[in-house]
Amino acid sequence: MGIEVAGIGGFILLILTIWALVSIISSGASTGKKVLWCLFVLILPLIGFIVWLIAGPRGRVATA
Repeated sequence: MGIEVAGIGGFILLILTIWALVSIISSGASTGKKVLWCLFVLILPLIGFIVWLIAGPRGRVATA
């Protein structure tokens, strides 16, 4: 088949993890919460992403 399914799944998980990290960093949460969420998503990528998607910080910083 050429390309392994695990490789594609890992690539998709990498993209989702990067998206989660960018969203966490750009959120309006406090610095401590951002650090904890980033560590959680990095240490447990799949579970961390799912938990972040359900309960993570939502608000964005308002720019003037």
